Amino acid sequence: MYLLAEAAPGLRRLRPPLSRDQFFLLLAAFNQLFIAGDIYLAHSINGTIKPNEWIPIVYGVLAGIALLAAGAIALRNRPRATRLANLVFIIGIAVGVLGAWLHLNRTVLLDSGLISLEAVSALIWAPPVIGPLFFILISILGISAAWVEAPVDSGRLRLYGVRTVQMPYSKTRAYMLITAIFILATLISSILDHARIRFDNVWVWLPVSAALFGFTTSLLLGIWRTPNAGDIAVHAVAMLLLILVGILGFFLHGESSLTASGAIVAERFLRGSPILAPLLFCNVGVMGLLALLDPREAQ
Repeated sequence: MYLLAEAAPGLRRLRPPLSRDQFFLLLAAFNQLFIAGDIYLAHSINGTIKPNEWIPIVYGVLAGIALLAAGAIALRNRPRATRLANLVFIIGIAVGVLGAWLHLNRTVLLDSGLISLEAVSALIWAPPVIGPLFFILISILGISAAWVEAPVDSGRLRLYGVRTVQMPYSKTRAYMLITAIFILATLISSILDHARIRFDNVWVWLPVSAALFGFTTSLLLGIWRTPNAGDIAVHAVAMLLLILVGILGFFLHGESSLTASGAIVAERFLRGSPILAPLLFCNVGVMGLLALLDPREAQ
């Protein structure tokens, strides 16, 4: 279902240069590179990056490059590109699971139990448990985009040769549900970061509100089979709001890391408000808008 055209019928005449799946694969590639950079900054706080902390950084860079290469290969050989992309995403799931376990182990939650004041404090101040899970979410998104849905909106994915697999939802609805999960993970990550300042700054409530709004619209569009034009328009507004919140947060985080005279000190950017974190809101906003595009393959 071409959701954006349901809300604005005039858009049916427009044909973007890439298909929706290709846009999502491109987004997955940039996500890998972005997260690798974000992890590099986070792991640089102690001055020395341990050997196992290089795993997500190296994987993110190589995965991003491999996915961009897969995109180029897909122009001539879609099956080969699909195999390469799926290999990258399967490794990404393993990296995400390993990272989540290592972060949980650092918080001592595996020994002390999840429900306690000490556990809450550990979640706030220890390495972010949610962070590595983004590799898993990106991989799920990428695997969904790598396989062709035929016919459109059927939920039937064409595998190798004549083999197919029937999914419970159409790709459009699946993309919406994946977007909702991404927004929820971004919201939780934001709450844990801002809990360090106890939400004393009124600005930190803006991303919470925007994320809850975006999560609700994405979830509902994923559940509803035939949303109307108004539902789709509200979702588009929610996604644009998330993008604006991400841009605003990026500048606010950057400003908070400047000295009183406005000078830039690298150490303050490393140990202060995470400069790249707000851009996750832009990321999920773009994701939610891409899900509204024409589901047909590019001709």
